[in-house]
Amino acid sequence: MKYTEPENYLNRECTWIKFNERVLREAIVPSNPLLEQLNFVAIAASNLDEFFMIRVAGVKHLIESGVKHIDIAGMTPQEQFEAIQSMVHTLVDQQYEYYSVIQDKLQQEGLHFVSVDELNEEQRIWLDSYFEREIYPVVTPMAVDSSHPFPFLASLNLNLAVLLRKKQGDTSVKTAILPVPSPIIPRIIKVPVAASDAKQFLFLEDILGAYANRFFLGCDILEAVPFRITRDADLDIDDEAEDLLVEVEKSLKKRRKGAAVRLELAQSASRMVREFLRGELQLEDKDLYMIPGPLDCKVFFSFTGIEGYDHLRYPAASPQPSYELEELGAPDMWTAIAKQDIMVHHPYETFDTVENFIKLAATDPDVLAIKQTLYRVSSRSPIIAALAEAAENGKQVTVLMEVKARFDEENNIFMARKLEKAGCHVIYGIMGLKTHSKITLVVRREEEGIRRYVHLATGNYNGKTARIYTDVGILTANTLIGVDASAFFNLLSGYSDPPQWNKLAVAPLNLRERIYEKIEQETAWAKKGKKAFIVAKMNSLLDKEVIAKLYEASAAGVKIHLIVRGICVLRPGLPGISENIEVHSVVGRFLEHSRLFYFYNNGEEDVFISSADWMPRNLNERVELMIPVEYGPHKERIKGILSLYFNDNVKAYAMNSDGTYRYIADERPTDAAPIHAQMMLQHEAEEKHKKHKKSKRR
Repeated sequence: MKYTEPENYLNRECTWIKFNERVLREAIVPSNPLLEQLNFVAIAASNLDEFFMIRVAGVKHLIESGVKHIDIAGMTPQEQFEAIQSMVHTLVDQQYEYYSVIQDKLQQEGLHFVSVDELNEEQRIWLDSYFEREIYPVVTPMAVDSSHPFPFLASLNLNLAVLLRKKQGDTSVKTAILPVPSPIIPRIIKVPVAASDAKQFLFLEDILGAYANRFFLGCDILEAVPFRITRDADLDIDDEAEDLLVEVEKSLKKRRKGAAVRLELAQSASRMVREFLRGELQLEDKDLYMIPGPLDCKVFFSFTGIEGYDHLRYPAASPQPSYELEELGAPDMWTAIAKQDIMVHHPYETFDTVENFIKLAATDPDVLAIKQTLYRVSSRSPIIAALAEAAENGKQVTVLMEVKARFDEENNIFMARKLEKAGCHVIYGIMGLKTHSKITLVVRREEEGIRRYVHLATGNYNGKTARIYTDVGILTANTLIGVDASAFFNLLSGYSDPPQWNKLAVAPLNLRERIYEKIEQETAWAKKGKKAFIVAKMNSLLDKEVIAKLYEASAAGVKIHLIVRGICVLRPGLPGISENIEVHSVVGRFLEHSRLFYFYNNGEEDVFISSADWMPRNLNERVELMIPVEYGPHKERIKGILSLYFNDNVKAYAMNSDGTYRYIADERPTDAAPIHAQMMLQHEAEEKHKKHKKSKRR
């Protein structure tokens, strides 16, 4: 079947790198304030770290295993590895070119990153004292020779490779490692300057290099250069293990000792240092990245918050109260939700609405039970505190805490134990599946009997990320959704067979089939000569079977608009296959995270929100939900959001059939009005709140 041929698909890893290119490009967009440009350099660096720890490590495993695995685009693991390395080396070169430009602009603003040699005499006296007092006591030098084997160095930690020679006696060149003691000591250190002077900053590794001789008395320091190792961090969890929590904790310990997959080394390093480290870590030349600037640009996350430079950051954008709740003016949240569904759009509307819903449930004497799934929660989550309080208040509290949420495993285990101590019933995920759905069920006794209140969302129960991720949530007292929610939690916590769902589509049970059904429905309308239209917004599009359905729909005449932030292996614009498909990607101040879907359905207009991207892992290996949006104003609202994002001509990119992207702003006619979806949604939320405040004063 032509729709499934490899030439109609792109490689997953390459399309992810293209996404990170779009993120990095924000570092040179003139409309972004200077410190925000630097922040995008840090974001791209953080993304790359995870990419190497998980994706590159996975490709390397495939090569080493000798498994004849051909990917969706027909590439072997070796071909994928070579493509990745070529693209990432180019990306890293670009990253440091952009950083160099930003550094020059920071100097114009009076913010200087300097070397130790640039300090004046008074500053050197201060630095001598600072080194002896703060740095020297915490650093332990590690010799590397026949009696001191190469030490295990933790992933992503910064170290100095030192070459030295004894001043007397044995004159052979020796090697040693100096670990850089961050974050115990801040990596960016402010240097004292006169009040009228520009601010100056040193990198901790530069100080350590300048004072390396203090750790090796009687030696000449020939070279001291920073390097950093990235290790395989994917967890190997035995799905047959009796105790999932113990198995995850065991795997976390193994993660810290994973094989090296990347070596970053200062560009000034000698060939001797290069070959020494590469040999010890058993890496290929292509795994080595020579860095012409500070290693690990994540260090700039903290620097971008420097006080006194608000003019170099985005103007403040405060999440607004839910205008739907404000307009209802109900005496309490229960009355409001019982009257009509409430939709909240984060970060434009505050996540406090969701947190307050759970806090209210925890203290309301009429609430009998609270059930919730948690995937990623913040370390100081008010939701965790509310659930614990609810249990202490005698309510039945059930929490499915997903302990396999990547890089949040330890925090989730800690939070789960905290909930258990408070008396909550905690389920530690499900063997073989990750629970990625976002749902809360509150059971309340009212005059008319038991009523269920449900919150369903596209994003995590995390107040911190809800300020920077775009997500949609709905609060409802719909009876059929409430029945489905009860059945869903019974499915997760016991041996219950799946029910006949009234409203919800649940992965891995029937969500894939529901997606097929909705796409095929549009294909059928198109074949009858009727208008057929699909709009889908998601983080990633990777599922071959779903894409084949989209190709078939496009060939039948269905117009398809896709808004895909990251990975997209679908190729738009292929003759006879995807000529009716357009793919846009929006990269801006907020991270696009909502999954929203629209199907014209001959004018019925079916709208859904979901926790799931269209990826095999979401549809086959995770517990996910897709929820129909049936309340008219909410359908219109989501249609408006989708239209706004697809028509964005300020922060959007359009995908070409070869997998490259073009910046839509570069093609915008000079007389066309700028459409900046994120800014417009923020402005709309602010205006609605102002309007409500004004009407209250009358």
